[in-house]
Amino acid sequence: MTAAPDRPSVLTEVDGDVWRITLDRPESGNALTPALAEELAAAFADRPDQTRTVLVLGNGPRFCVGGDVHGFAEADDAGAFVGRLARDWHEVIRRVLYCPVPVLAGVQGAVAGAGIGLVGACDLVVCARSTKIRPAYGSIGFSPDGGSSWALARALGAPRALELMLTGGTLNASEAHLFGLVGRLVEDDVLTGSAVALAHEIAAGPVRAMVRTRSLVRRAATRTLEEQLDDEAQLIAESAADPEGIEGVRAFVEKRTPDFRNA
Repeated sequence: MTAAPDRPSVLTEVDGDVWRITLDRPESGNALTPALAEELAAAFADRPDQTRTVLVLGNGPRFCVGGDVHGFAEADDAGAFVGRLARDWHEVIRRVLYCPVPVLAGVQGAVAGAGIGLVGACDLVVCARSTKIRPAYGSIGFSPDGGSSWALARALGAPRALELMLTGGTLNASEAHLFGLVGRLVEDDVLTGSAVALAHEIAAGPVRAMVRTRSLVRRAATRTLEEQLDDEAQLIAESAADPEGIEGVRAFVEKRTPDFRNA
């Protein structure tokens, strides 16, 4: 099932300090197509400078069911088509990982296949309690892409990640929260409101210090403590010299709330 040629697959909106990006193929569960990958990459590239966080949402009952299998079936050369789509999707994942402001997601319904990689690349994830997370690659004879194997192995550990992926298993939202794949659980009917509120809360904070924190946390698992200590010393010095750090210290001494937005 494909969207009409003149209909965008991704919607964008400035919501105060927040750049809202919404996957908008609800009739297909926001399944990944070449158009959606291209538009999502462009949406990250087009983020207005004044916005201080990015929030990724999905229209409809499902956040993202992974690749559009109907498109795979219709391709003349499935290997070339899927390989090209994976490379395009990986560019999206890189833009999420290296976004200069924090990236949040609000997810609901179903997260499958490449959608797991998108969730795993985000800094903060708000998840509706009824959400089901399923790699699903094995059911069509595929291996993972989109960073989904990285996200699952990092959150669950290799044994649990392999058990999930090799048996076609499913994580419910509580399990995803317990294992650390998602950071916050909310009731289904308040998902969007909760994700928007959290995005605005983060946008009011020291976003450049948050991005430095993100880099430290992501590198911690692959480095020695000595390497981490060196990096922490460098980045905290950068933070202290940053207008955000100067404002934060000044506000603490003056016993007032810091104004990081104008720092």
